[in-house]
Parts: sequence; structure tokens; C-alpha cells
Amino acid sequence: MPTAAHLHALDLGRFVMASPSSFHAAREGARRLEEGGFRVLSEADEWPAAPGGYAVVRDGALIAWVIPDGTGPLTPFRILGAHTDSPSFKLKPKPTTGAHGWLQAGVEVYGGPMLNSWLDRELRLAGRLVTVDGAEHLVASGPLLRFPQLAIHLDRAVNDGLTLVRQRHMNPVWGLGNPAGADLLGVLAELAGVDPGEVGGYDLVVADTQEPAVFGSEGEFFASGRLDNLSSVHAGVTALVRALDGARETAIPVLAAFDHEEVGSSTRSGACGPFLEDVLARIGDVLGATATERRRAFAASWHVSADAGHAIHPNYPEKHDPANRPVLNGGPLLKINAQQRYATDAAGAALWARLCAEAEVPYQEFVSNNDVPCGSTIGPLTATRLGIRTVDVGVPLLSMHSARELAGVQDPWRLALVAERFFAG
Repeated sequence: MPTAAHLHALDLGRFVMASPSSFHAAREGARRLEEGGFRVLSEADEWPAAPGGYAVVRDGALIAWVIPDGTGPLTPFRILGAHTDSPSFKLKPKPTTGAHGWLQAGVEVYGGPMLNSWLDRELRLAGRLVTVDGAEHLVASGPLLRFPQLAIHLDRAVNDGLTLVRQRHMNPVWGLGNPAGADLLGVLAELAGVDPGEVGGYDLVVADTQEPAVFGSEGEFFASGRLDNLSSVHAGVTALVRALDGARETAIPVLAAFDHEEVGSSTRSGACGPFLEDVLARIGDVLGATATERRRAFAASWHVSADAGHAIHPNYPEKHDPANRPVLNGGPLLKINAQQRYATDAAGAALWARLCAEAEVPYQEFVSNNDVPCGSTIGPLTATRLGIRTVDVGVPLLSMHSARELAGVQDPWRLALVAERFFAG
């Protein structure tokens, strides 16, 4: 009999396969919310003040919220932040290239992928096409691309160290023939049911086609692409749907799933942009809040920044802090950094400890080895923009930024349980 954690992991796998790009992830999240009783709104329309669940999509970002009965202008927010994008490759202008009888795709590195992990995999292209009339069309191919590695017979030293030059070696093949007579973009347009001549712009990324999998001697592992950070987006969507019926007037639950975290977040749909502040301001407006009341609500609010973190690697223990060594299935991480690369402070740590205790979920502390600087998250960005108290957390992974990352089966489910408790206020 599958456990609740296994069922959650299987559903996370379905979410990942439906979300090969940030645009797909935002719309899949909105679809699931709508299926759960939420109403998807347009930013161009007037928004209702009636109690209920609402969602809005901006490009590859999704923000959703619940207005409980009895909500007023001073009701604080409980915001779970995440991001919809992952390190990958983005299709360049004039994408159809090739030589020596091969058709290849011109791609640009997006974020910080582990390049070697993308070799010798069947890959797809996914994202959006925008026609000259401004209409947006989502598209996702089946297996189409591959970054072929040079055979060991032609590189006898490959196991001594592989060097990949991005411009030279990271050009996937997608067919055979003369590039002058081929049109990769046209293939995608046909899949989307669009006249290739009408395509005015596109945002297309490479994604793995391999299905996520539960494995291990006791089914304790979960392998998938884009766990950084669809594990958090999926947990947030799942928890927010559950919060719709049980939300109390003590807090307004909000899920903010931003795009472009992997490239700095400085876009209109990223955490440095105005999207979240726009939505919170408009919620305040429909509740009749003055500017002062809105700031008072912010002062009583909390933001949990949920992004994947690192579990200890058994083959590289020296890369980790000697005292803080999170393991898979040990519970979600509380992420701490003295340089404020994570926004956790003592108050945030205390909040996280209380939430996990109430949800009956164990948690683990993560801090970097002093000689191995850590990355950052949307947590400090949102805290800086809005002044809302923030704590950084996430699911522990191995192989972060690989084409296929590794989590424990228990941890994504546990993150969803704590998120549900957080949304309760």
C-alpha cells in the first residue's frame, strides 16, 4: 500500500512532467488551483473582495491567495515563495544550425546547469510562442534533442576530467540534413498549431524527457528533473488547495511562485520585480485598506521562502559543514547563512520550529562549509522589497542543478504538511 509520502511524490512527478518550462509550471499550478475551487483572474480586470480562492498568472509566474471569511484591512499575509524556473538551455535567435550532415540547435546556457548531466539524454523543447497579434501559445515537444558526447575511443583521457566549452560543445542535434533547408522553430510552431510565419517571438527552453521515478531498496528515493524548485511550487499548490476550506480570518494565505530565480530575479515576473507587491496591494485595495493599514498588515506578516537545499553527499563529505549534515528523508531544511544569502534569523528559526512541531514533521538545519560559499534564494529579495519577515527553507537534494536531481520520498510531502500549517496562520 503506497504511503501518503509516496503518493505525494508520484503526484509531484506528474506535476514536473506537465511543467517542462516556467510557463507550463505557472499554468499547471493555476489549472490545479482552479480544479480545487480557485478562480483564475486577469490582471487587467477588477478583482473581487468576496471570500474565496484566487490566482493570477504573469508570464512564467503564478500568485494565488485565499480570502477567508472575516478578513479585514489589517489581516496579515502568510506567503510561501518559490520559483518556477530551473537551470537549462534557452533557444537562441536563428536557432537552426548544424554541420557535416547534422541538424543542430543554437542554445544559450540558462542559469547554472551541470553541463555534463545533460549529455546523452533525450530532451525536449518547451515554452511559449507569441504570434505577431500578441497571442501566446504554449508548446512542448516530445523527445527531439540530444547533446551527444564524444566516444571514449576518441578521447582516452575523458575519465580524467571532462571539459565542456559551452559555445563549442553544447549544441544539441535534432536531425540529419542541410540546415539551409530546415526550420527548428517551424517544427515547434506546427506542434502548437501556429503558422510559422506568424511567430513574432519565443521563449523556449530544453527539458529532460525521462519520467520521474521512485526507487531504492525500500522506495525511499525520488529522482526527477526540476526538483529545484518545482518541489516547492508543488508543495505550495497542494497546501493552498487544502487551505481553501480551512482558512481562518487570522491570515491571508498566499503562494508566490516567481520566474527567473536562476538568472537573478530582476524581471517583471521575478522576485525583484513588482508582481508580489502589486498583488498584495490590490488585495489590500479590495479589503479597503489604507496605505498605512497595508504597511501594518505587512509588519504582522510572514514569508517562507521555499527553495531546494543540499543534503550531505556520501562521496564528498568534506564539502559540507562538519556539524550540520542534512540527510535525505530527515525532514525539510532550515537554511541559515551569516552573509544573509538566506534570510533566516532567530525569529524565523523559531517560527519554523513551531510550525514543524505543530505539523509533527522533523526538520534539519543547513549551513555551508566556510570554504564553500552558498547560493542565494528569493528570500532576501522579498524581505528587502517588502520588509516582510522571512525564513528560508527547502527540500534537501543531491545533484542540485543536474538534469536529474535526487530527493528523499518523505521530504517533499513533509514540506507540504508544514506549508499547510503555515497557511493556517
